[in-house]
Amino acid sequence: MTGTMGVHLLVNLYGCPKELLEYKEGVAKLLNEIVVEAKLTKVSESHFQFDPIGVTSVILLAESHISIHTWPEHNSAAVDIFCCNGEEVANKALHALLAKFTPEKYDKQIVKR
Repeated sequence: MTGTMGVHLLVNLYGCPKELLEYKEGVAKLLNEIVVEAKLTKVSESHFQFDPIGVTSVILLAESHISIHTWPEHNSAAVDIFCCNGEEVANKALHALLAKFTPEKYDKQIVKR
């Protein structure tokens, strides 16, 4: 195989509003909005609520996946955005993510697969 299979963004969010990270209904809503704004194709989704707060969510995409693990007690989240249709699309999802979760700061790694 030549070229890349896709781009995988590994993103850590810091200083997010706690209320955006606490419950699966809110996190699921924001992730689904990101998928729509980035023009990705949702195949399936799953969301898990930790007790009392915190969420693990994944949306399976025709293009691969987007997932988030939240730590509301630290105002933080870890996000994966894996897209097999190019870095531009992955970056659209990243920009939507940053607009939705409004972190004070973030870092990212780009892995070409």
